[in-house]
Amino acid sequence: MTMPAIKALREAVGDYEIALLVNNRVLPLFQHDPNIDTLIEYKDSYRDILGRVKLANALKADRYDLAILLQNAFDAAIITFLAGIKERVGYDRDARGFLLTRAIPVMADTLRMHHIRYYLNILESFGIDAPYSLPWTYLLHEERLEARGLLSALRPPIIGINPGASYGSAKRWPPRYFAEVIRGVITQLGGSVVLFGSADEVWLSQQIVVALEDSEAAPDDGHLAADTFLNLCGKTTLRQLGACISECDLLVTNDSGPMHIAYSVGTPIVAIFGSTDPDLTGPPQYYRQLHSGVRSSVIRKKITCAPCFKRTCKKSDIKCMNAITPDEVFAEIKALLPDKRAIFFDRDGTLCRDAHYLSRFEDFDVYPETEELRRLKSKDYMLVGISNQSGIARGLIKKEFADAVNKTFCDNYAFDDFYYCPHHPDTHCPCRKPSPGMLYKARAEHGIDLKRSFFVGDSNADMLVAAAVGASAIFLLNEKHSLTVDGVKTITNLNQLHDMIK
Repeated sequence: MTMPAIKALREAVGDYEIALLVNNRVLPLFQHDPNIDTLIEYKDSYRDILGRVKLANALKADRYDLAILLQNAFDAAIITFLAGIKERVGYDRDARGFLLTRAIPVMADTLRMHHIRYYLNILESFGIDAPYSLPWTYLLHEERLEARGLLSALRPPIIGINPGASYGSAKRWPPRYFAEVIRGVITQLGGSVVLFGSADEVWLSQQIVVALEDSEAAPDDGHLAADTFLNLCGKTTLRQLGACISECDLLVTNDSGPMHIAYSVGTPIVAIFGSTDPDLTGPPQYYRQLHSGVRSSVIRKKITCAPCFKRTCKKSDIKCMNAITPDEVFAEIKALLPDKRAIFFDRDGTLCRDAHYLSRFEDFDVYPETEELRRLKSKDYMLVGISNQSGIARGLIKKEFADAVNKTFCDNYAFDDFYYCPHHPDTHCPCRKPSPGMLYKARAEHGIDLKRSFFVGDSNADMLVAAAVGASAIFLLNEKHSLTVDGVKTITNLNQLHDMIK
């Protein structure tokens, strides 16, 4: 939930070095993040007094100008104070205000903010423009393909299940309920399930496996079929976990770390809440004031004692969790699962002539074959445009013009929707191809099953974005770009699609 604040800070400070001091348990999530120059591991050895002094001395040697304390802890303030960092900005709480040079007041409204907004508010209070954005974990292409290979034996739809929550038992839905949901996925949806969790949560997965092997989800020999169930609990690194979750069609989860990872890799979520408040820490889609590219649902019950924010239930019955039934969760899975098919098209060079930063209608030349693409809709495919338009950020194209061009494809050529990235490449936004952000947004808004869809384009970035989401890639050969991505079908004319796509 700090990722949008880090991104906003990068955009505000330009070439200044940004170093992130981060707990070793979650540090891998920030690897390969282009908004961060340096990762400083907060080791377990730093937790005692001597360790804190050692860390402070190391920071002092690097002569940082500013410390922005996203964390609320007193330790964060004392370490940066001892490090001699001139400006120290953070919330005035946990008795640390006297250690800060800019202590941000904590009002009643502050405590009611979703945590994403709570962290952005620190920057805004310091005078930094901090627009909202979705959290994003930067997965490598190789990590996505490795995860796809790991889950390749499972039959679609693939539902991820995260039965754990490290904070405490009050946040955990009963294992037997998870088992009932898994049974429904296998027997009613004809799909499969992959079980996630840490090494400390293997006991939870074992309870679920025992319940499943004693049910109709398992065949006569009592063992779950390899194409319906995969238990990865305790078997993945944090980045492998993120990549595997990104390969799932949906994740069912308690309020937990994997829930936050899920929306940061674009995976639809059914989140189960009891002792905690989704208005504060729920998936971004649940934060109703904001538009989000995440398809998600939160299930919770109105009980007088919830949310209590306790690790364990005082009454020992965890009524807020036990009152949520497997049927309710299964119904949400069915409602959220993407089920439509689409053919995604790059715009310039694929649907129309590449005029190099098309900026006026006099240069807008649509290929004649584009008119015939509407025939593909009779095969039950949506037509969706996906285009990089960095010319907007560069000041070469007006946003209104790009909107008008894309509207032309919807009005005159039967396209269902058109998405474009207006950002400069240097911002490393999640939506610029070959990053899959625009496709995830299309999935969220239209319920598109990306793995049953196609992507047609004339550049290697188009082919890579197709590979990122598991869509079938089709390369339109031309003189401008040569194909360097393996395993891609090619065409020389859009009319050839009609025979290729069934």
